Amino acid sequence: MSGNAVITGAGSGVGRATAIALAREGWRVVLVGRTEERLQETAHLIGLPSECHLVCPCDIGDEAAVAALGQRVLAHWGTVQVLVNAAGTNAPRRALEVLAPADYHAMMNANLNGAYYCVQAFLPGMRAHGAGTIVNVISDAGKQASPKAGPAYVMSKFGLAGLTQSINAEERAHGVRACALFPGDIDTPLLLKRPTPPDAAAREKMMRPEDIADCVLFCINLPPRVIVEEMLVRPR
Repeated sequence: MSGNAVITGAGSGVGRATAIALAREGWRVVLVGRTEERLQETAHLIGLPSECHLVCPCDIGDEAAVAALGQRVLAHWGTVQVLVNAAGTNAPRRALEVLAPADYHAMMNANLNGAYYCVQAFLPGMRAHGAGTIVNVISDAGKQASPKAGPAYVMSKFGLAGLTQSINAEERAHGVRACALFPGDIDTPLLLKRPTPPDAAAREKMMRPEDIADCVLFCINLPPRVIVEEMLVRPR
């Protein structure tokens, strides 16, 4: 299976690993993220001709910017078969006692609102073509709150799980399926935003971005008659 896939958060971590994995399976990939330099690094790592990828810097928390992104992608390639919402952020000062309003809104925009805007940009085309897969990379914090994650992060991830369920409830009859992927600890740059970043020994025990990319591809590559509605993965 191959076609056109949009990946948010493609400048690092799980988004970058997923974009590389999809490209290696023959997909044309749209690389979405805030920083063009990082997206260009991902494109370089993909190592395929420019016609196989599209670099699209975008603040997905900006609804108008995402609408423009959707128009650009659809004008360029016509259709999108896959959307992977892998963008996300947190803040060092994340507990209820110290969480700043600006950090709260930044997390909700990056982790939840941005995913919703991207779904609204690409779902109509999937619906019209009677096929599409949306994978929302959430977190096990979307299953159970913990002080480690912080309330804004937890709220955004619970919301993203609800968005995934809503897509399946409303769109499966139109051939569109959505998967909520709930990973535990992954060794990504997001760890640097923890109040106390884990050391090398702790990181060694975590999953790698490539592990989660494999899970994303599993959900995408299953026959269209199958929906993996939820997948919970943690370090062994």
